Amino acid sequence: DLYRKVFVFRKDPSDAYVVLRVNLERPLLNFTVCLRSYTDLARPHSLFSYATRAQDNEILLFKPKPGEYRFYVGGKFVTFRVPEGRGDWEHVCASWESDSGIAEFWLNGKPWPRKGLQRGYAVGAEAAILLGQEQDAFGGGFDVYNSFSGELADVYLWDVGLSPNKMRAAYQSLRLPPALLAWKSLSYEVKGDVLVRPQLRE
Repeated sequence: DLYRKVFVFRKDPSDAYVVLRVNLERPLLNFTVCLRSYTDLARPHSLFSYATRAQDNEILLFKPKPGEYRFYVGGKFVTFRVPEGRGDWEHVCASWESDSGIAEFWLNGKPWPRKGLQRGYAVGAEAAILLGQEQDAFGGGFDVYNSFSGELADVYLWDVGLSPNKMRAAYQSLRLPPALLAWKSLSYEVKGDVLVRPQLRE
């Protein structure tokens, strides 16, 4: 249970990462991924990387520069332009549904205009899921200049698209539906220089 704790990625650039373990029975036709990040990086960095043997960017949350997020599904991406951070925690949620190809992006509890992405696609189930690095091969192929440096917390993955109320609940750290990956019952393995520490502030 990592409640009120964070992963601290101390180095910049870094070769460290955290492996998240999850048992997926079948491909994902809907999902929502949420997490909180705290960093002063201005260079590109990966927040959440889900790769399969067939596709290294099966699901990827990537920040190429301040004021911009990229959300990948099945190797294709859409860009969401956001206000530049004020040096605070940023909470992001991204959800996708295969049926409509609708991609949603929420920043700090607010939705951005929805975009279309990979309609009819299915996200592979046999995955390597990493925090802190962007995979260019299954479980590896890292570029340290895409690595994350800073603090990450409140990582969740659901196999459904969350409702607007639940998206806001995730931002406010309220009660959430059962998840494939849940911060309060996370199965993970640290590789390299990453520490678990209490969160310094709300």
